[in-house]
Amino acid sequence: MSTFPMMTVQQHILEEQRRLRPGASGDFSWLLSGITLATKMIAAQVRRAGLVDIAGAADEGKNVQGEIVQKLDVIANQALLQCLGNRGNVAVMASEENAEPVVVSRDWENGTYVVIFDPLDGSSNIDVNVSVGTIFSILRRSPEPDKYRTPLEDVLQPGLKQVAAGYVVYGSSTMFVYTAGNGVNGFTLDPAIGAYLISHPNITMPAHGSIYSVNEANADSFPEPYRKYLAHLKSGKAGRQYSSRYIGSLVADFHRTLLKGGVFLYPPTSSHPKGKLRLMYEANPIAFLAEQAQGVATDGTRRILEKPPESLHERTTLLVGSRTELDLLKQFLK
Repeated sequence: MSTFPMMTVQQHILEEQRRLRPGASGDFSWLLSGITLATKMIAAQVRRAGLVDIAGAADEGKNVQGEIVQKLDVIANQALLQCLGNRGNVAVMASEENAEPVVVSRDWENGTYVVIFDPLDGSSNIDVNVSVGTIFSILRRSPEPDKYRTPLEDVLQPGLKQVAAGYVVYGSSTMFVYTAGNGVNGFTLDPAIGAYLISHPNITMPAHGSIYSVNEANADSFPEPYRKYLAHLKSGKAGRQYSSRYIGSLVADFHRTLLKGGVFLYPPTSSHPKGKLRLMYEANPIAFLAEQAQGVATDGTRRILEKPPESLHERTTLLVGSRTELDLLKQFLK
């Protein structure tokens, strides 16, 4: 039985608004309720995937990334587009599954928010019952009226401009983890009552860990500093014995790193010299969460949150984790 007070994510958001922004209109909490509703719908489908023929590839073939679209990708994307499109305050949405930003025609003029998301990260793992997740990033539109501003210009803001970010991991339990710039909190879905209840308040990433997470099958194509860094961790010379853990779902690998410490690496490779993860709806929200939990997120040369985006589906290197492991990595990258 949890020792934490029974507080739903909606109650928590409202309490934080009253404490930090007493004059807030409630628009932001209404927006987040759209995300939590969509993720409950997705969680229900994930649990039933093997029973109702929604596992496996969809008829759509490949998405704009050149990746095979899974049936649950389509379901998750539609759930988020519908739930957020009905909020009344979202002007633009952008998804991994859509080539261009999606404009909410009804709210284009007056909508104040932009929401970017990866509807089902790691969806290729559904068939083998591995944890998957949803990642989201929330930005505020420029208050300056500009009839010539395009939806893409609304979307292409650096990570520092995020007003909130988070993810949901669909695993042995369904967890919603988010930040609105004042720390990181985690909530577990209680299926008996259909509500996310606080289970991990004020999450702080440990200053160091004993786990590194990287796809070592690609190690031969990593730049030399990364290979030397991994060899150093495995040698025990870093002062502790490290273990390797790699799931292949960014949400699941980062969730472990957030709670347990250590480092997650997706370095450049010969096939993806600029990195493989997407800046806007994977790296930026993960970096925001990491920094709010006192961790570090970089592309090897600069903070992820400082990178000026050039395109919606831009890719990046992502190195994220505890300060001790990232400080050591920086020494090798020099």
